[in-house]
Amino acid sequence: MLYFDTSYVARLYLEDRGFAEVRRLAASDDIATARHGLLETLAAFHRAFREARVEPAAFGQLQQQFRSDCAADGVQAFPLTEAVYHRAEAVYARASATTFLRAADALHLACAAEHGFADIYSHDRHLLAAAPLFGLRGVNIIPTI
Repeated sequence: MLYFDTSYVARLYLEDRGFAEVRRLAASDDIATARHGLLETLAAFHRAFREARVEPAAFGQLQQQFRSDCAADGVQAFPLTEAVYHRAEAVYARASATTFLRAADALHLACAAEHGFADIYSHDRHLLAAAPLFGLRGVNIIPTI
């Protein structure tokens, strides 16, 4: 099983840069994310709609397909348990003043660590940089420009 943050989950549906590489990777194994990642993915769809990268009819289809895939465990969503929150809180308590770590990213990282993942796949440079604080290896397979 592979842990994807929202930047990768969204690429399973949107044709953002690197989507082909992410889809090839996803075809190799089951996909997991944190429960809040599902809402973040719907927000990414809405952003694409707002920016006119997705037509109104396609926006509805994206949401429906995503919900259907999640219901069929195409994307397994792990709950945000007390252990996940405690792990994230512990990292903030010891993080240096130069650490850039958003709360939603901390939840992804803590969730992946709590569920025993060694790697987390993301295109978010801040999340990738913070991954070692959670004992994770941040991986980005999307080629840089």
